[in-house]
Amino acid sequence: MKPPFICRTHVLPQCERGITMILVALAMVAIIAIAALSIDVTTLYLAREEAQRAADMAALGAARIISLSGITGANPDTNTTDFQKICGGASSTASLTAQAIAQENSVAGIAPSVSVTYSTGSGASSSSNADCSTLADAFVINPVVTVKISRTGLPTLFSRIWGNSGNSVSASATAEAFNPSSSSSGGNGSPGTIVPVQPRCVKPWAVPNLDPLNPAGCTAGCTGFVDRASGAIQHPGISTGGTSANGVIGETFWLVPDCNHGNPSNCVPLGPPQANYPVSGFTRGPPNLLSLPGQVGTPVTAIPSCSGGDPYEEAIEGCDAPTNYQCGVPNANAVDLTKHNPGVNSMTDAVECLIHQTDATNITSSSGQDYFNTFAAPSAYPFQILAGSSNPLGASFSGSPTSNSNSIVSLPIYDQIAAPNPPGNAVTNVTFIGFLQVFVNAVDGNGNRLVTVLNVSGCGNGTNTTGSPVTGSSPVPIRLITSP
Repeated sequence: MKPPFICRTHVLPQCERGITMILVALAMVAIIAIAALSIDVTTLYLAREEAQRAADMAALGAARIISLSGITGANPDTNTTDFQKICGGASSTASLTAQAIAQENSVAGIAPSVSVTYSTGSGASSSSNADCSTLADAFVINPVVTVKISRTGLPTLFSRIWGNSGNSVSASATAEAFNPSSSSSGGNGSPGTIVPVQPRCVKPWAVPNLDPLNPAGCTAGCTGFVDRASGAIQHPGISTGGTSANGVIGETFWLVPDCNHGNPSNCVPLGPPQANYPVSGFTRGPPNLLSLPGQVGTPVTAIPSCSGGDPYEEAIEGCDAPTNYQCGVPNANAVDLTKHNPGVNSMTDAVECLIHQTDATNITSSSGQDYFNTFAAPSAYPFQILAGSSNPLGASFSGSPTSNSNSIVSLPIYDQIAAPNPPGNAVTNVTFIGFLQVFVNAVDGNGNRLVTVLNVSGCGNGTNTTGSPVTGSSPVPIRLITSP
């Protein structure tokens, strides 16, 4: 006999048979839907994080290329060809670097789409363009690069009910390469004030504010690297072949120690600072510039495995404390002329350790250290650095282009007018008014270093600086300024 279609109250328990299975089935559908949706949310969240990481790294990579290129020391009105090579559209070096970095950082297993633009700032009124050479002159002060990442077609289930946006993610990041040299004109601060910088890693080689190649053959009458008051670069532009024909970026000259090699037991100053000291008393003639040893404090940082010697030597092999070189602050440091005695070869040993040079008698080619193409005086811009046979990445990397090199170092520029050399063994009341970023091509047995200028940044003599220093790994630091 079939059960009644309409249950009577006295047989209700019999009518409830099987309802549990129905409820479980309905609950399972809900549970599976929630589980699938949670998987979708997790997939989208992880993809969003991967996209943001790719955008951050790509923006910083492009900004680093801009920083190392030296275009912040150029004039956009006269060097548009140089700008085109660095950030002039999709085929330029910075844009290609951003593309490569972003696509190496896959989003959900697939390379994302990448868009790279440049601007003079991050504000809403700032113009943005894929070609930086068409931007206003303010771009030189603090070049800004924005990278946008997008990834569509993510493997989702229920998220597709929201349309195409349900299975796609996007992210953007904006990075800046900041050169304070013209910040007094309002690039990243108020007009008339300078935003100082403070590199995290500085070598204890203080150099006077004298450009040994401008004008040619000068001595005490050399033009300064930077203006003492405003920090502006005095000879902007990019030169090739180690000359000073078109500007300070690319100039190649010798940094010579502060002692007379003919009398290494008595390290004394050689008179008021000048550039292009005569060959007498030196093993390297003009163009050259006297470097004074900084008063190294402890602790020094980033010391390599071959470290040895006193703190001064360790500071060359690693990094001197950045607080020893505060920009624009009088009495920020002293330089002790007795710190380096060329007779003990501490300079040579330290630099060889730093740049992985193995033969101090060879100053015309690489003996293990990274090198320019061509050696010591790149003949074409942008300058190309090639890995040496002793590069930490290994011998198999030798001869490959690289943008990271231990041969790239930062040096403080001191105001020799405010603190001329006294008749004793120390230079006191030092005010640092800028920094040089140079590539150390080679060192000889007497501690002379052959360097090529990559960047110059000025920060003034402290009379009109404002705010806390911008920190970074170089005198033209890079940083993320927007990363939603």
